[in-house]
Amino acid sequence: MSAATDDFLPEVRGMTLEDIPAVTVIESKSYDFPWYANTFRDCLSSGYHGVVFERHGILFGYGMLSAAVGEAHLLNLCVAPEMQGKGHGDRMLHVLIDMARELGAMQMYLEVRASNNAAKYLYYRAGFNEVGLRKNYYQAKNGREDAVVFAKELVV
Repeated sequence: MSAATDDFLPEVRGMTLEDIPAVTVIESKSYDFPWYANTFRDCLSSGYHGVVFERHGILFGYGMLSAAVGEAHLLNLCVAPEMQGKGHGDRMLHVLIDMARELGAMQMYLEVRASNNAAKYLYYRAGFNEVGLRKNYYQAKNGREDAVVFAKELVV
């Protein structure tokens, strides 16, 4: 069992507008080119599905998912840097996969930076497959970076 299930069971709940300040702090600590607060607000007001992980009222991870017409798209998944390596990303990914199934999605898609080996490994372990490449998709310090597109069949 992972440390997340042995020692540290987080509360999982829907993201609210009140969570956005804490989410953007984690986002800024985690990424060179973070989403802004308005991006999260727009996602929630557009009906996308956000979840947060917290313990004792301290938010330490979040995810954002869109779902429509039998497909889900994982838009963002992040665990605070100080909480990484404890199994929380894996647990959160499975919460989002389950949510996508409950929303009627038959496939789930996501993009990840080509250089983000830890995230790619997480998705491979969860049964995602590489299905494409988006050239110059992400902003990077020295220009642009490709995105690897992953997909997973959710129908079992």
